[in-house]
Amino acid sequence: MPPPLLLLFFSLLPPADGRGELRAFVVAHSHMDVGWVYTVQESMHAYAANVYTTVVEELMKGKQRKFIAVEQEFFRLWWDAVATDTQKQQVHQLLQEGRLEFVIGGQVMHDEAVTLIDDQILQLTEGHGFLYETFGIRPQFSWHIDPFGASATTPTLFALAGFNAHLISRVDYDLKADMQKNKKLQFVWQGSPSLSERQEIFTHVMDQYSYCTPSQIPFSNRSGFYWNGIAAFPDPPKDGVYPNMSLPVTDTNIHLYAKTMVANIKERAAWFRTSDVLWPWGCDKQFFNASVQYSNMDLLLDYINKHSDEFGVTVQYATVGDYFQAIYSRNLTWEIRDSQDFLPYSTEPFQAWTGFYTSRSTLKGVARRASSLLYAGESFFTQYVQKHPASSICKCGALKQLQSLRWAVSEVQHHDGITGTESPKVKDMYMNNLMYGIFNVKKLMASIIFDMNNAKKNGEVYSSVYNKDSGIPVAISGLSYRKYSIKALNGKQSAFIGRSVKYKQKDITRADQESRQLLPVVNNCYQVLFDQNTNLMHSITERETNQTVRLTQEFLEYHVNGDVKKGPISDNYLFAPNASAIPVSKAVGLEVVSGNLMTEIRQYFYSNVTAQDYVYAVYTRMYTIPEGYDGKLLCHRIEQEYSVGPLELNREAVLRTSTNLNTRQLLYTDSNGYQIQKRPFKAYMNNTVARNYYPMVQTAYIEDDTTRLMLLAERAHGVSSQGNGQVEVMLHRRLWNNLQWDLNYNLTLNDSSVVRPVIWLILGTKALTNVLYRTSGLALEHRPVVMFGALSDKPKLPRQLQQNSVHGSPVTVPPNLHLQTLSIPGWRYSSNHAEQVHSVRAGKQKQGDANFSRALLRIRHLYEVGEDPVLSQPVMVNLKSLLNGLGSVILVEERSLTGTWDVNTLKRWKWKTAQYPSKGFSNSTETSENSIVTVHPKEIRTFFVYFQGQ
Repeated sequence: MPPPLLLLFFSLLPPADGRGELRAFVVAHSHMDVGWVYTVQESMHAYAANVYTTVVEELMKGKQRKFIAVEQEFFRLWWDAVATDTQKQQVHQLLQEGRLEFVIGGQVMHDEAVTLIDDQILQLTEGHGFLYETFGIRPQFSWHIDPFGASATTPTLFALAGFNAHLISRVDYDLKADMQKNKKLQFVWQGSPSLSERQEIFTHVMDQYSYCTPSQIPFSNRSGFYWNGIAAFPDPPKDGVYPNMSLPVTDTNIHLYAKTMVANIKERAAWFRTSDVLWPWGCDKQFFNASVQYSNMDLLLDYINKHSDEFGVTVQYATVGDYFQAIYSRNLTWEIRDSQDFLPYSTEPFQAWTGFYTSRSTLKGVARRASSLLYAGESFFTQYVQKHPASSICKCGALKQLQSLRWAVSEVQHHDGITGTESPKVKDMYMNNLMYGIFNVKKLMASIIFDMNNAKKNGEVYSSVYNKDSGIPVAISGLSYRKYSIKALNGKQSAFIGRSVKYKQKDITRADQESRQLLPVVNNCYQVLFDQNTNLMHSITERETNQTVRLTQEFLEYHVNGDVKKGPISDNYLFAPNASAIPVSKAVGLEVVSGNLMTEIRQYFYSNVTAQDYVYAVYTRMYTIPEGYDGKLLCHRIEQEYSVGPLELNREAVLRTSTNLNTRQLLYTDSNGYQIQKRPFKAYMNNTVARNYYPMVQTAYIEDDTTRLMLLAERAHGVSSQGNGQVEVMLHRRLWNNLQWDLNYNLTLNDSSVVRPVIWLILGTKALTNVLYRTSGLALEHRPVVMFGALSDKPKLPRQLQQNSVHGSPVTVPPNLHLQTLSIPGWRYSSNHAEQVHSVRAGKQKQGDANFSRALLRIRHLYEVGEDPVLSQPVMVNLKSLLNGLGSVILVEERSLTGTWDVNTLKRWKWKTAQYPSKGFSNSTETSENSIVTVHPKEIRTFFVYFQGQ
């Protein structure tokens, strides 16, 4: 989306200091949202296909012309369905000549605030695999121009993928003004405290003009430099005349155009340390008619260069790589930025972009469930292919089923996708694609189960567990699969029996504080007390240390304005509360349902004592672990599921948890499920509530000197600490406003749904929660996939045989590691780079079947250096014995994050800093010998694994 216009109070700065003649790098680009206002199909038809068709044609006409391509989803759709053989050959030629450059190279430009690192890696791998297989190229620069704030995980991710430089744009308006003034828009970013200089990356923050060409020109009432005008929907105009086409360059206005462009180049040069100026030429949905774009700009650049003595500027078409190469060759010493991120993001005093952390909560939840199912499906299929080489399932068809969900999960990571900032029809597009992919992968998993069970002719394979107690506990090891047949016992109790006790609804406004009666709910780890005067939670005691924390929870609503004439508004992006949040209920109902394995406490929140219906409810679950099971994780979680909605218009719903912990209003939140950021409460002149909201993707916590309260989430939320000992989570938003821009694009977030997010609470000492929260977060993210099917007949095999025929030995890693990815990507490229480039250039890219012999494995260390005395240690892993349950490993190759580089040949640019005064190349990891690897804190290590007999 285009950046809102900034207040132009920067232009009084002195001209650039004497650093020789200024050199402007004119980077032609089109920002193409994979979604947002229009669906992908609508965009392809209206403009996106024309971008690639006309750009390729125009680049072939002028050797000096260049262009950068970003989002792979659009490019791949063009390549597969539109491009002719001639155009494909031309793309190969332009890439070899360095005149077409792919930057980022992921399927989308992912959001940085509410996405999970696994899904960022997925969408990047998906795009990079296509580019490497098709062209033998590997993107080396980022162009993260539009995500709403910048995460510290992203620079680490791009460094691990082999990038040499990172580019961002949207940071706080006041911070950007300060960075501009002090020439600090460029620095070396050490995004991960544990990986620090090993995975640092040079980072460029765009100036106040951001990624769009300045459109005001003094000699015309039309915008300038946009000669093809604005894309038209639904159909391109038949006569080729688009709205708001800039004045063509003519002999009479060329000098005026040149003066305008040169003035802007000089203004920008004053904000940077070198005389190289990045001049983005383009904006949203540009270059659908590249002919008129380049023919005008050619004239302008030639004119400026012919008069460079007069202007003091030279100009050239460039790629992002050309610009960064020029900066790198200056050999300057750069400041280091630590792992602090650029979130939240505000564009002006009353525009805090913190609403989107919660917008469209249902989409956020489905996207994460889809991602979790995808990882289960990938690993299940990988095991199946290794163990059942002569299977009856068509492997190519199976790969297509997995690819449909890879594509959908990648697509929704777009910065106007999972953010909830899209129009309703685009939300439906994301949902439909996710549901289609989910259906395919469930179907694949069911057919694998069916095939494995029919593999032996002597009947089906079942494990039977009968248990007349309520519920059936089962233990499943890592990456393994179990089958159970479950029957009702004739005439006896059903499998689940619970006792339900309903308590009288209480008026919480008139509660008697003196005669407090407390209702205990207890398991082996916690005692939770409920106040029977109010039916609200009263306190939690961690039983091992006997530490009690006073803790109460309430729902509140922020009332927000929807009338632009009356002040700042909340919308899909922005959160602009009028005042403090208001409690929603005056009466609370309570019901306790208890069984042998679980107790569920149901609280219903009513707007008043006589109300029959409730808009808010909490279902709190505590688990009791039977003898013989390791229930440490299960016992130490208080699971809460909320039911919220439908809301009234212009309400933002939060759950506020208040404790007696002296937290000094310091909050901790995770960054993309990868690392933790410290969030001290900051006071601002305006909008303090909204500017102290942060994204929680998986984790948030508050603590005092001894005790920590952790929240683990299965979807993203906005989270804040608005008072000492408090943490509040925004669960749902329903908004409408009359801002014309929002109305035009149907971006008013009238979300009347009921949302049912889940949060796990863990309370305990810092040492205990440190041990629990990483694995608990993964357990919440990757809950077991349960599938049901009818029995055809009784089990015929004895029990021992049943166990072995289905379940190979499980794949389990030490508690501080996470087996992040196990999949068969199917790419046909050679892992030898010279070989791959040769086969691409000779036109011999392997056609036909996908490659099923190569598995992709990622292992991640979950802990930071110094976070825990034991779990923060490096871990040595023998990959051959780790994967023994799948088959015999014959070869392991260590690769870059997305698989396209052999790490032994990956030499990233090393930028000079005061800490490291020499410039050169950095080699990131010690590589593996004999498939034994040592994984250090926070490392993500990526391997290609080849098994015997494949």
